[in-house]
Amino acid sequence: MTTPHRLIRESSLHRAQSDPGACSYQELVTAVIGVPNAAAVAERILSLYRTPFDLGRAATAELLSIPGVGPQTAAVIRAACELSRRSAAPHRSQPIRTAAEAAAVLRPYLAHREQEYFYVLVLNTRNRLIGDPVEVYHGSLNTALVRVGEVFREAIRRNGAGILVGHGHPSGECEPSSDDIAVTKAIGEAGRLLDVALLDHVIVSQDGFCSLRERGLFAA
Repeated sequence: MTTPHRLIRESSLHRAQSDPGACSYQELVTAVIGVPNAAAVAERILSLYRTPFDLGRAATAELLSIPGVGPQTAAVIRAACELSRRSAAPHRSQPIRTAAEAAAVLRPYLAHREQEYFYVLVLNTRNRLIGDPVEVYHGSLNTALVRVGEVFREAIRRNGAGILVGHGHPSGECEPSSDDIAVTKAIGEAGRLLDVALLDHVIVSQDGFCSLRERGLFAA
């Protein structure tokens, strides 16, 4: 006998195959899960994570606490969210010339985080990204914990001409703190000694960004 939840699952799979853009959030989650009781599990997930952004921030341990979500299902959900973030990032062949363009590259790596993560973008002489963004640190940003040598390690290894750095503010507030400014100045001074220019430090939140260079808070 075909159950209502099985019909929902089969319908979600069909719609995801034929026109995923027309699927609801619940249909997409049901299709991603793919197990026989996917529709019921998806309902439980959506009761806790009201938006795809919320689901993207869910830790594995949180997902595993939901009835019907095992290690494989949790891994599939996390992988789908990560693929979505990476597909939203601009292509690396595009030059990064403005803070808005840097924020667009960094947002998929930072906006969903519940801690402050610090990333480095290594650029060539044409301001194109060399390799993937590099995670250097996570936790509260201050000069005692962020090692400037780690910031430039990949830039030197990749023979980069310059770097852009960025970190996220999970609170949603983009205003730079005194520690943000101090870290930026320390990185800029080290870059001048290493002949690798610090082009900007961009603070990213879910809703916006702030450029310390545009604020005049360090000399590039």
